[in-house]
Amino acid sequence: MFINPNEFELLQHLDVPGRTGPDAEAAGDPEARPALRVTLRKLAKRYGDRVALRELDLDIAAGEFVAVVGRGGSGKRTLLRLLAGLESATGEQGGAPARSPVLFDNFPQWASDSRVHLLLPDARLLPWKRVLHNVALGLSGTARAAQALRQVGLAERGGDWPAQLSEAQRQRAALARALAHRPGLLLLDEPLSGLDALTRAEMQRVVEDIWRQEGFTAILATHDAAEAVALADRVLVLDQGGVAFDERVALERPRARGSAAFAALEARVLRAALGQGFGPDADRPLAPVIQIRHLRLAV
Repeated sequence: MFINPNEFELLQHLDVPGRTGPDAEAAGDPEARPALRVTLRKLAKRYGDRVALRELDLDIAAGEFVAVVGRGGSGKRTLLRLLAGLESATGEQGGAPARSPVLFDNFPQWASDSRVHLLLPDARLLPWKRVLHNVALGLSGTARAAQALRQVGLAERGGDWPAQLSEAQRQRAALARALAHRPGLLLLDEPLSGLDALTRAEMQRVVEDIWRQEGFTAILATHDAAEAVALADRVLVLDQGGVAFDERVALERPRARGSAAFAALEARVLRAALGQGFGPDADRPLAPVIQIRHLRLAV
């Protein structure tokens, strides 16, 4: 099933003759935009009496990969929507804030920014356009789209219809659409949540490889602590709209998922997300890690 893009996405990708600005640069210009530094100062969001985010203060370095973990309703999605310009921040007294709490490269942001792209859980490909032209939405040509399809391993599928792709391939195409616009900040709203475990692990590797090649700033919202530790430079846990955990991932890439250090950090993230606190066994994995590399099986 394909869901048409919402109004924001249509405005971002609308083909307008004579359109100017970064999205309408010549297709032959391969230069990526610089990674954005993200600064949040007392970023808050209320929906009536419900507080979604409680005056967050965060600094995210240009080119950093940050994973935001939390249960449903913790504020992960609200944070991404605020950064994408889909939501407006709320001031301390519930109205509009006096100054913008979101800054990109120290410049206040009040609306959506063409340097920011949001990747959603569903691919939202237009079923009446072929894959290449879905990826090229909003661009003046298809050269960048073709390059982006090569990056995600779909170089031979540009002439196909979206219905001919698997779910994982549609998500690759959605990732290619974002990459074709050379984002300075890529927001990932659980884009791999609908995939099976093996395909999800493969897509995590694709996302990591592309991020390392392109150097953009990335913010991933996820329920999966292992995914956060595998991909991110830094893991945040949101709980009831506030930051309950903030730790840098001091593990070499590519990450060894079976290692004791990986399992210990995953356990700390899970405990924070579940609100279990940190006792003397905080670094102990929630389940035993058994190394089997020296095990031989007789058949």
